[in-house]
Amino acid sequence: MKRTLPWSDQVDVISSDESSSSSLDVDSLVNDVTKNVAIDQPPKELPSEGLLIRKAEVYQQYMKQLPIPTQRGSIIPFTTWMGLGRSIKQLYGQPLHYLTNILLKQWDRLRIGSEDEHRPLDLVVHPCKAEVTVWLVEELHRQTSSHHHIAKLWQSDPMCHAFIDSILPQL
Repeated sequence: MKRTLPWSDQVDVISSDESSSSSLDVDSLVNDVTKNVAIDQPPKELPSEGLLIRKAEVYQQYMKQLPIPTQRGSIIPFTTWMGLGRSIKQLYGQPLHYLTNILLKQWDRLRIGSEDEHRPLDLVVHPCKAEVTVWLVEELHRQTSSHHHIAKLWQSDPMCHAFIDSILPQL
């Protein structure tokens, strides 16, 4: 199936009924990671290691399918890295990778105690450079991350669901 993007590029999108080796519904498996879990409460029971690895594998395959935007919509004002991430998700209508969300949170923490801590980040880093940086990191995470590593991180962090975006584009 082909989907036309706003800038008229064609992107091949694999729907769940076109996938070759698995008849599993990608959206439902990715959503299983976050369903029935309140933001402020850890999950009641951890899934088995095999199931978690499979969910991470499906998640990683799904994220690889999403195209990285090649053209910017507009300059995005932001005060924090996490705020920039939220704006990017809204503007482009697609999720950011779990590892990208974690990295943005870490970058915000690194600012604590710096002399520019209370300055809006878009005055410290040019908005265009910041957005390009996020997309470069996002591309690396989507294309090169091991689903085994992601599953290990999910298993060690009971709050991992907070960093798995629920914004799923219409495929």
